[in-house]
Amino acid sequence: MRQLSEDDRPGLRERKKARTRASIQEHAVRLFRAQGYDDTTVEQIAEAAEVSPSTVFRYFPTKEDLVTSDEYDPMLIAAFRAQPSGLGPVPVLRGALREIFAGMSAAELALQRERILLTLSVPALWGANLANLIETLRMLTELVATRQGRPRDDIAVRTFSGAVFGVMVEVMFRWAQEPDMDIPAELDRSLAQLETGLPLRED
Repeated sequence: MRQLSEDDRPGLRERKKARTRASIQEHAVRLFRAQGYDDTTVEQIAEAAEVSPSTVFRYFPTKEDLVTSDEYDPMLIAAFRAQPSGLGPVPVLRGALREIFAGMSAAELALQRERILLTLSVPALWGANLANLIETLRMLTELVATRQGRPRDDIAVRTFSGAVFGVMVEVMFRWAQEPDMDIPAELDRSLAQLETGLPLRED
């Protein structure tokens, strides 16, 4: 029986895939910002990332996905669920976001901001970005409902989730225009303000 090499081990394979995916997206965002979204081809992105166009499409099925797709929703789900029991939904979310941002490098933060700038400035991306925002709101509503032991369609859960999501989107969009903003601190401060003024009350 052939021994498994290091490259055969799932952990290493997954890390290699993650590096390839990140490299493709980094080059795509750089080229979109330098040349314009419409004037940049998938072939140019593939050449810059030293992969084939088919590899680009394997990781990003559409050109829009090169900007709008990321791995942060699964990270938020895991971090949210890992927070200590007994906390309210806002402290849970604040803790989850602090955990995520603590694990991000300066380069990853810069890429995230560049992606937001593109989604705001390129009309071709608005539809895909809206679909992603709707899915993130749905995910957040599910997390809050489960944490609170309430139905997903509970009006308090939906109102609370919408308010929290609105705060997060507003801060993210403002960060795109204010590069010196300390985004983790501003998100935390804004969510704390929301908790003070709009708590999720039990009936």
